Amino acid sequence: MVDLISLDYVIIAGYFLVVFGIAAWATIKEKVNASSSDYFLGGKNVGWFVIGASLFASNIGSEHLVGLAGSGASSGVAVGQFEILAGFMLLLLGWVFVPFYVRSGVFTMPEFLEKRYSSGARTYLTWVSIIAYILTKISVTIAAGAIVFTAIGVEFWTGALIIVVATGLYTIFGGLKAVLYTDMIQMFVLIGGSIAVTVFGLQALGGWGELQATVGDSYFDMWQPMDHPDFPWTGILFGAPILGIWYWCTDQYIVQRVLSARNIEQARKGTIFGGFLKMLPLFLFVVPGIIAYALSQKGMLELESNDQSLIVMVKAMVPAGLRGLVIAGLLAALMSSLSSVFNSCSTIFTIDVYKRWKPETPEKKLVVIGQIATIIMVAIGLLWIPFMENVSDSLFVYLQSVQGYISPPIAAVFLLGIFFKRLNGQGAMAALLTGLGIGALRFVLEQMQNSLSGIMYDFATFNFLHFAIFLFVICSIVLVVVSLMTPAPAPEKTDGITYERGVQTESGKKKLDTLLTIVLIAIIAALWIYFS
Repeated sequence: MVDLISLDYVIIAGYFLVVFGIAAWATIKEKVNASSSDYFLGGKNVGWFVIGASLFASNIGSEHLVGLAGSGASSGVAVGQFEILAGFMLLLLGWVFVPFYVRSGVFTMPEFLEKRYSSGARTYLTWVSIIAYILTKISVTIAAGAIVFTAIGVEFWTGALIIVVATGLYTIFGGLKAVLYTDMIQMFVLIGGSIAVTVFGLQALGGWGELQATVGDSYFDMWQPMDHPDFPWTGILFGAPILGIWYWCTDQYIVQRVLSARNIEQARKGTIFGGFLKMLPLFLFVVPGIIAYALSQKGMLELESNDQSLIVMVKAMVPAGLRGLVIAGLLAALMSSLSSVFNSCSTIFTIDVYKRWKPETPEKKLVVIGQIATIIMVAIGLLWIPFMENVSDSLFVYLQSVQGYISPPIAAVFLLGIFFKRLNGQGAMAALLTGLGIGALRFVLEQMQNSLSGIMYDFATFNFLHFAIFLFVICSIVLVVVSLMTPAPAPEKTDGITYERGVQTESGKKKLDTLLTIVLIAIIAALWIYFS
């Protein structure tokens, strides 16, 4: 357990007060309940700084913090590849996808799929998103949050309850605006807390050089061999970007932030700023895990399991009085993720389920439906808690791996759909259902792998990043072949939402954005070279 003094509790209480103050200010000042656009898309007048901060904060959940530090302790910097690649994916979101999303005027990603393909594609993505959010994001975030509370001596039940209710409150009343502004504050707390852990850890160890000398070169190599069980270089280079396109460029949870932008230029600047912020997790979340491992090798720290490395570091290295800041950082990670998933889920339910069923619903009523949907999400979150205590860690791994099986077909349909006008609704549905079938087969076989042999065993066990490449290629082929065998889509399915040669996309001043993009790519290249 992490021992706290009065000052720590004051910092944690101060954190809650600031978050609720900001949420209340955003709710009252911005009149978020005036229309569905105000409630679900923050009134479409949000600037780049808030968007970038929110992209970063909502992505970093406390399970992310605990997991990255744990992976750092067990295998070094290789897990940081996903964070660095996210920089590329955010550039892709800003330069390639955002102009089409913003111009199409959609509220949700399923709505965009209907505009581009068909109502069937919209229905598929709607329910896959809602079920995936409930099964993976809400459950994992709550469980990780309860672990943070347990570390400071609060009961699992009580901790989970506090987090779900506190986050639910400002999300229900404040909509996306409250989520965005609290995310911005949480970004500062998150980074501040993580810097404290890294600095005190390095100080105790004797600096960066001592860290490298203690753990050896292999811990500082991002490029692992092709047969590495978790991070083979082939999977990182070709498979991880497929999962990245799905998560960063087509998932409501992330894209809703850029849909709230004042214009295309602000959205793009926000994604570039988010890309720069994503260079930090390698140093602020992965490296503390490596430091914990190094300290345990020197006998300066006892590490029972790698996943405890972050909490153990806070306990052993961070002085009392600053521990409150780190715990507040963990809570910030947790609340920003949870508020984002509550909000995206209620947006998809309201726009893609309720509004399709009752298209004449007045604006004010849509906001109320959104608030009710958020309350239902909070209730589902609370119902998850008793299961969480009994769930084995391996189930989390399974739930996360499910995302690896549903994302390649979605990534294929979005990415190819923007570039190729000839692709149609029949092709999209065939690709999505093929991907679902093959993904489900892999998931079932994975659970039975001990009783399999031969080609079935190989299919069930080959690396999930390699599997993502395989599934993406199959789904892309199905999408193209079925589209070519069926009639071409109507002009309204492609006009303005697909690339056209010689047509300039209106997207504001680009000089500074281009320069910043080049700088970000240079930083990514430098990190890849240094950690190789």
